[in-house]
Amino acid sequence: MVDFLNKWREGLARTSKAAFGRLAGMLGATEITPETWEDLEALLIQADVGLETTQAVLKALKETVKREGLTRASDLRAVLKAELRSRLTTPPPLVFSDRPTVILLVGVNGSGKTTTAAKLGQRFMKEGKTVLFGAADTFRAAAVDQLQVWGERLKAEVIAGAPESDPGAVAYNAVQAGIARGVDVILIDTAGRLHTRFNLMEELKKVYRVVQKALPSAPHAVWLVLDATTGQNALQQARAFKDAVRVNGVILTKLDSSARGGMAFAIQRELGLPILFAGLGEKPEDLTPFDPDAFINGVLE
Repeated sequence: MVDFLNKWREGLARTSKAAFGRLAGMLGATEITPETWEDLEALLIQADVGLETTQAVLKALKETVKREGLTRASDLRAVLKAELRSRLTTPPPLVFSDRPTVILLVGVNGSGKTTTAAKLGQRFMKEGKTVLFGAADTFRAAAVDQLQVWGERLKAEVIAGAPESDPGAVAYNAVQAGIARGVDVILIDTAGRLHTRFNLMEELKKVYRVVQKALPSAPHAVWLVLDATTGQNALQQARAFKDAVRVNGVILTKLDSSARGGMAFAIQRELGLPILFAGLGEKPEDLTPFDPDAFINGVLE
């Protein structure tokens, strides 16, 4: 348990130091004044909590202060912690009721999809599941090579196509191969694409439809991989992907490299999507199931 909490604390150190770490000095033994609220607002926005979420949090805090008759700024810390925690949902347990369970990983360029696919594959295999990878990022040869290296390391099959071949065909073949092999999980890595490029988003929709043709109940999950270092910019990306391919979960990568961990609150408020995993480091085991309590404790340390 101590190692688990330390991992979160270390992974969120940048967010904590850059913004939330100033709370201790701000919420000292002074009285609550208008400046207290102004400082708190600036801190939350700096942490990339988002303007709408920040305003909602401040409104709730002011109501609590009035209701409970709080006068000391130091009393706000516990209230803030509880308020922030209430805005993060505990992710649902992952249930692999279908065999195979087909998971589509989507996102913009550089978000870490291929690495995330490999880390998820290793996690699921450690849980005793059989895994097959679909290398549907046919535009980036390095992505296919990277996934094949991981496949060899994990002794998991990787279905790939020729460079710049049809990603839909690769996805279709991966699902067909997974059915034939009787694997538990098929992880399909798609090419990174800008959410503003209409033709690329249409192509992603095609991949989604092709997967459905290969297995009518699939994809069983579409997980959006978001780079935490992009902060609020990631929200616009997320909305576009959610509309295009029915995203039902988020994986927040590079939290350890970001001072913008507060975006987790904006994701929950504005997208209504659960954060399933968080990337707290480079090692495979550093992709860990999202834990709201550990996250709150990590940023408020």
